[in-house]
Amino acid sequence: MKTKIVISAAVSAVVIASAGLLHLTHLDPLQKAAAAPAPAPAVPIVAGTVARHDVPIYLTGVGTVIAYNTDIVRAQIQGQIISINFTEGQQVHAGDLLAQIDPRPYQALIDQYAANLERDQAQLANARANQARYNQLGDKGWATPQLIETQNAQVSQLQAAIKADQALIDAAKVQLSFTRLTSPINGVVGIRQIDIGNIISPSSTNGLCVVTQLDPISLIFTLPETALPQIQQQQRKTKTPLSVLAYNQDNTIRLGEGQLGLVNNEILQTTGSIQLKANFPNKESSLWPGELVNARLLLDTRHNGLTVPASVVQQGPNGPYAYVVNSDDTVSIRQIKVAQISDGQALIDSGLEANEQVVTDGQYKLRPGTRVVLLHGKAAQEAAAQDALQAPIP
Repeated sequence: MKTKIVISAAVSAVVIASAGLLHLTHLDPLQKAAAAPAPAPAVPIVAGTVARHDVPIYLTGVGTVIAYNTDIVRAQIQGQIISINFTEGQQVHAGDLLAQIDPRPYQALIDQYAANLERDQAQLANARANQARYNQLGDKGWATPQLIETQNAQVSQLQAAIKADQALIDAAKVQLSFTRLTSPINGVVGIRQIDIGNIISPSSTNGLCVVTQLDPISLIFTLPETALPQIQQQQRKTKTPLSVLAYNQDNTIRLGEGQLGLVNNEILQTTGSIQLKANFPNKESSLWPGELVNARLLLDTRHNGLTVPASVVQQGPNGPYAYVVNSDDTVSIRQIKVAQISDGQALIDSGLEANEQVVTDGQYKLRPGTRVVLLHGKAAQEAAAQDALQAPIP
């Protein structure tokens, strides 16, 4: 009896299910649409277009700015500083007076040697007069040859003494000139190391100050040794110095453009890198000695290169990829090969075609096949700003 009840219940369930299915098959189209699940809403994104134009190819490295010339202004004589003729940080030119050492002791020496010169010149004049008289007496036989020779020797001796006196005067004048401490180069004066009234000498370690030439200025930077053949090949090809750009550490400010002056004559074995030196005009002093900067060596220019905004490039387990917007407003993943990323633009070697639309913002909400709607203008800017806040931290 129980078995019959169970079978009857099962049959009833089947009948009810069949009746429900039959009812659904007889629904009109509007009722079917209402019964079907609603499609997922389109995801708003910001898109850009793959562009084609000439793109510079850079080799990037990190470098340090060094002064073109640096000179410690030292004293070549000992003496007391009686005046300081510069202010710290001042621009100076070669020959400008920076400080004055007391010149009086050296001027006194010049006066002393000048007096000795005048004395010897007077004695020489008298000796020459005697020489002339002795020669006349000798011609008449009234003076012995020995007396004449003695007088000739005295004239020669006084002539030599005059030359010695003049040499002492010249040397003393050189010493006197050393009392003027002048700038040897054009540049900027650093911190003053001595005060008025102090004694300065050649043994003073710090000297008076340091003068640093800032224009032109140099940059020493490094690149991997694998870049050396490319650089040498381009140098042979162009026959002109390669251009080097200098940027601040976060690459937001361009500090200057110079020319490659030197590829060092050895590779650093400890780091496997090559040192390079570039020289920059620095009229506005945007580069400063000791500053750490990013260097970009312009190696070549890619003509008709494909570029996209750097935000298009995403990183996955198989390498870089991009979301491409299809003609049916869905997106698909495209593996790409990136040559370089510079100034917010990525140079694409392969994977994309010119004029294709690629997603620049909103990738974290996408999957292959996701329907999208493109935002423009202010809406695109707001979406990009919101995405920057909501995007997951890598």
